[in-house]
Formats: sequence, C-alpha cells, structure tokens
Amino acid sequence: MEVKQEDNGSKGSFYIGDIKDKTAEMTYTWAGTDRIIIDHTEVSDELRGTGAGKQMVEKAVTFAREKKIAIIPLCPFAKSVFDKNESLRDVL
Repeated sequence: MEVKQEDNGSKGSFYIGDIKDKTAEMTYTWAGTDRIIIDHTEVSDELRGTGAGKQMVEKAVTFAREKKIAIIPLCPFAKSVFDKNESLRDVL
C-alpha cells in the first residue's frame, strides 16, 4: 500500500489510491510555515482494519521530520495514533 501526498502550499493530504479515486485520505492545513494541522482522516470500507490510517499518520510524521515542522493532530483518529505510539511524538 503506497501512501502518496499532495500539497498546494496552504492545504494538502496524504492518500492511498489515485488522485481522482482515493481509497483513504488524511487532510491537513498549514498553520504558518512550521506546522501542519491534521484535521480529517477517512478510510474506505475496503481498507478498514488494514492499518491504512496509521500508515498515513506515519507518512505525515516522516514528512514533518524531513521538513523540520510540527504536527497538530486535531483529527481524533490521528490524535489516537500519536497517543498510542510514543515514538511518533517528537513532531508534536
């Protein structure tokens, strides 16, 4: 399962599938130049239970580490992944 990213400079998403037919998506908004706010995660029924949501959060963490930015997880799902996995919290 490949997690892809799109970003227009003010908003973006991490997603699985094609740009026009996403089977999972986690959206974010830039808050200044040094933070993103994860605001929504949605996974299709066909991918539920496969770890797709967690993979998108992990991709966001990798992105944040590379860009040296912070993540604010307002989405309840993303927040729960951070709460359960201490190794991801360095970007909070």
